[in-house]
Amino acid sequence: MNYFTRSSVLLLAFFASTLALASDDINTTTDYLVKYKNSDLQVKALKKMAKAQLQAGSTQKVEVLTSEWVKISGEAKSLNKTLQTQKQEIEYIQPDFKVKLLEDYQINDPQQRAEYLNYLQTNPEIMANGKYADNPAIPSSPSQTPGNDPLLSKQWGMLDIGGPQTWSQNKNTQPIIVAVIDTGVDYTHPDLVSNMWRNPGETGMDASGKDKATNRIDDDGNGFVDDVVGYDFLSNDALPFDMAVPAWQLLIGGGNPGHGTHCAGNVAARGDNRLGISGVAPNAKIMALRFIGNKGGSTSAAIKAIKYAVDNGAKVLSNSWGSEGEDPSENSENKALKDIIAYAEAKGVLFIAAAGNGHQGRGYDNDTDSRPAYPASYNFSNIISVAAIDSNDRLGGFSNWGKKTVHIAAPGVKIYSTIVGGKYSDQVIPFMAKWEGTSMAAPHVSGAAALYWSTHPDKTATQVKEAILSSVVKIPALQNKIMSEGKLNLINLMK
Repeated sequence: MNYFTRSSVLLLAFFASTLALASDDINTTTDYLVKYKNSDLQVKALKKMAKAQLQAGSTQKVEVLTSEWVKISGEAKSLNKTLQTQKQEIEYIQPDFKVKLLEDYQINDPQQRAEYLNYLQTNPEIMANGKYADNPAIPSSPSQTPGNDPLLSKQWGMLDIGGPQTWSQNKNTQPIIVAVIDTGVDYTHPDLVSNMWRNPGETGMDASGKDKATNRIDDDGNGFVDDVVGYDFLSNDALPFDMAVPAWQLLIGGGNPGHGTHCAGNVAARGDNRLGISGVAPNAKIMALRFIGNKGGSTSAAIKAIKYAVDNGAKVLSNSWGSEGEDPSENSENKALKDIIAYAEAKGVLFIAAAGNGHQGRGYDNDTDSRPAYPASYNFSNIISVAAIDSNDRLGGFSNWGKKTVHIAAPGVKIYSTIVGGKYSDQVIPFMAKWEGTSMAAPHVSGAAALYWSTHPDKTATQVKEAILSSVVKIPALQNKIMSEGKLNLINLMK
């Protein structure tokens, strides 16, 4: 099926704008995403570029993202010449748009910043905490002793949506794979390691008696070597570890606080194992896909992560990232991201998305604002856009809403979950910043989708979405604010 339409007017406009850019600065290095009219034309163009590179010693880099989308990087002037020669084969060109985490903990006020730096100087022991080594080995899945999760009482959100009343009835179901597309996951965390997805094609022994997980061979032929629990599309390796920035550094320079690990715990921390907490789907499998780091991520990396997830068996994609609108100064929309979500839609995969955390922390209406949150506001049948509520059933002050574009609300204020280093918390920075945002709300719905689907494996993505939205508990704060006017409720859903 072809999801693409020709955009010749935009194409010509984009050529004009990029050529103008190149004339201003011939040394500009840039990244374009190029959509070819079909896969045959893509192959033809790639061969042409490869031949030209050999002859001219070009420094252009070409990366195939899908059967029709390609990322091309290089010096702007040279790159535009190359693309001009391919006008007949190309359907669409766009920038490699940047995307980011929805939360930012950096201190921007000069006085507060100075006070905090002074505090660090007088308390140097704080700066020694929270440093992690990247890419630890993936541990084996340990045996677990059944028993109550001792920190469950700290999870007001799990209690509010009725988790304990439903989990005991749904223990022996087929686990659903949930792709946490984020900053990675601490796959060594004691409460996550048992629920990490294990790629069956990269586990066990190969014909030479070597461990497939570490033999540096693409045993399953999916294009990725030793991808046991997922993949890191930021560093381009098979160890998608969540490299969290220490709390003190967050306030100074921003970055990743361990976002993906916190989200993963909300989705599927192991339940009934006498450890810590429980996720909404305590037996689901977490596929860890890292594509965002301290400086954010890119559309091209998001495309690769989403395609990997769909192609490798994930039924639910949990997405707590995005952008405020599509930059009006650019002569194109983020069509590449739309197309890969359409690909997931065609494959029957749900795309759960955080509704957005407003402009500078103040929520707004995604229906009417000139810069609605994307990808949550895209119009695809497989998207569920999630707003955030607090323990008093109030819409979070930061949370976006939208009667037409936001579907449901879930717990998203002061959320207690797993954090990097085998720990748990509801505070990103003690006494200063809580774990809150629509980023925390979306994983609750991702877990709910996995829990429901595990007991109704014959249902389609559309039917799972309908079940989730039709089983909400309606609350006054959401009346005329979001599509369902209600919050997630597992008790109703699992009936």
